[in-house]
Amino acid sequence: MTEEPITIEDLIRKVLSYNPDADVEVLRRAYHFSSEAHSSQKRVGGTPYIGHPVAVASILADMKMDVATIAAGLLHDTIEDTVTTIKDIKSLFGEEIAFLVEALTKLSKMEFMTKEEAQAENFRKMLLAMSEDVRVILIKFADRLHNMRTLRHLPENKRQRIASETIEIYAPIANRLGIGWLKIELEDLSFKIIMPDLYDELVRKVAKKREEQEGYLKEVTEIVNSKLKEEGVPGTVSWRIKHYYGIYQKMQKQKITFEEVHDVLGLRIITDTKANCYAILGLIHSLWTPIPGRFKDYIGVPKSNMYQSLHTTVIGPKGERVEFQIRTTEMNMLAEHGVASHWRYKEKGKVDEKTNRYISWLRDLIKAQRELSDAKDFLEAVKGEVVPEVLYVFTPKGEIKDMPVGSTPVDFAYSVHTQVGHRCIGAKVNDRIVPLKYTLKSGDTVEITTSPTHGPSRDWLNFVVTQRAKSRIKQWIKVEERKQSIELGIRLLEGELKRHDLSASVLKSEDMQKVLKFFSIQSLEDIYASVGHGKLSAHQVVNKFVPEKTEEEVPVTRIIRPQKEQKGITIKGVDNVLYHTAKCCFPIPGDGLVGFVTRGKGVTIHRKDCPNLDRLALDDARIVDVEWKTEGDATSSVRLWIETVDRPGILANLSALISSVNVNISHIKASSTEDKKAHITFIIEVRDKSQLSGLTQKIAQMEGVLKVSR
Repeated sequence: MTEEPITIEDLIRKVLSYNPDADVEVLRRAYHFSSEAHSSQKRVGGTPYIGHPVAVASILADMKMDVATIAAGLLHDTIEDTVTTIKDIKSLFGEEIAFLVEALTKLSKMEFMTKEEAQAENFRKMLLAMSEDVRVILIKFADRLHNMRTLRHLPENKRQRIASETIEIYAPIANRLGIGWLKIELEDLSFKIIMPDLYDELVRKVAKKREEQEGYLKEVTEIVNSKLKEEGVPGTVSWRIKHYYGIYQKMQKQKITFEEVHDVLGLRIITDTKANCYAILGLIHSLWTPIPGRFKDYIGVPKSNMYQSLHTTVIGPKGERVEFQIRTTEMNMLAEHGVASHWRYKEKGKVDEKTNRYISWLRDLIKAQRELSDAKDFLEAVKGEVVPEVLYVFTPKGEIKDMPVGSTPVDFAYSVHTQVGHRCIGAKVNDRIVPLKYTLKSGDTVEITTSPTHGPSRDWLNFVVTQRAKSRIKQWIKVEERKQSIELGIRLLEGELKRHDLSASVLKSEDMQKVLKFFSIQSLEDIYASVGHGKLSAHQVVNKFVPEKTEEEVPVTRIIRPQKEQKGITIKGVDNVLYHTAKCCFPIPGDGLVGFVTRGKGVTIHRKDCPNLDRLALDDARIVDVEWKTEGDATSSVRLWIETVDRPGILANLSALISSVNVNISHIKASSTEDKKAHITFIIEVRDKSQLSGLTQKIAQMEGVLKVSR
């Protein structure tokens, strides 16, 4: 099947049909400019390239858009694909059209299904441009729709990729902006490519059902028309056929067969006023019995995309189910065209209150996206915001909020304001206290209790469903953990510098820039955070300020001479022997000790209960007795292993406790487990076993600590 080309005169006639005062000369000039710019180009199917921008402009005319938008549709590929510059567009067509064309050019290289950082940035650009002027996304929609209509010329793998991103991103955004016809066509075109066999099967079954029920629907229509005339209520009755992807979704969601989908065919009644919508509903229910649970009032409580209609299903003549949709002419226009209906004939930047309501969610998302540097997270955030399934809850003041199905009081709190979410400590639903992970239901009235000293819990991420809540919680945890890591990193580095008799001022010297470069770290704050988080040790950093000596410069005997922290050990019956303490068990004053003679290295000092000793002591002659002398102010290293609940602040609290008893921390390592626990290893400097015992008792009593051991 070949696509019938659209001429510029066809386009102009279409525009004049709804806007007789349109400046069509602008469209002619845009057409001739685009035609000349693309003169040497052809599409994949072999047709002249100009056919694509004209088709895009025609779709925009079907949407009854203004002249500037349609002209931008004609010119949208000129900057990207030809030698034309934005200055050329500006000088020939003015600022408004140039703005739209430039915004579209920035979006042209989007690849939605990758995880690349550039892809996230391109997607952000689309949303930013859309928040400035909705017409940008409408032109992008028209471009995508024409590409989907002509996708047959592309290779199979590319067709699948484009169809997938269309059904996952473009169609839901079209739905969120209320453009019903566009959402339906994008979904069905994508469905046809992704699952062709199932699509063809549904086409056949729907056609058969329509043929079978045509007479029945005529009968019902006549009954309704007669009743409307009898009661003097204006109304036009027409048939509605559920679109193929909508049928597929219903079958999947409810796990039913095609034959069990009762609203494949339905009737739509268009009237003049809201009051008459309810009057007609009453007439329908007086004629036939309504099915309980199948009535939805989207007029009183509109959907998040401002869709309004009454839906009811009744047991009609012969016991057949019939679904009715009842709405006004204006409601029907909004259901089909959404935000596009508000942008007809408007000047750039003139946004009315209704248009603001369409894109307020987008502005919130743009604020949130600054916290989401990962492309996958950002795309998930978008999908979360355009999710079609919602429930409606009330604030204590009676305001309606639409939330995704599965939302909790914490999701609700973050939808009110970020700080309400952060400070949330409890919730009431319908005046009853409920857990924060309670699943909200339509009609619930939700009241949030807050505390100025409270912060989010990592556990909340296990049950919140909105991307807004998830991103805010993750960002808070990230900021808090970084703040604590920086504070801890400063303490660790200052302690390590003191051990080497170095001033803390070296951290701000020129030499520090070399250290940053060596570790590929951008700033001093980042290196504090890395040390505090355990990615780097304070020893590694400070070592860069201590001059290294070669083996020729330092005799072997000096390398293995007892270190400052190892003072006070005596090996019985042997004088002036070289020794060092074992790193596997970290013996300290008060421990029972044993020495293990190592050839060429002197004596290694272990605790008597060291698990490695049995493996090492193969020859009794190599074991020597060791005892501690009076050691004065000398300290020894010891390793503490701590298991805690994984939550923000636990590492900082542990570090503060250790520092509060004048114990120096020389190294720290922390990791999380899948079961929401944290494993933290400290290497600390203590005087003796007594000081260590007192410290471990305090740590064991700390909230959140599960285990502590050497």
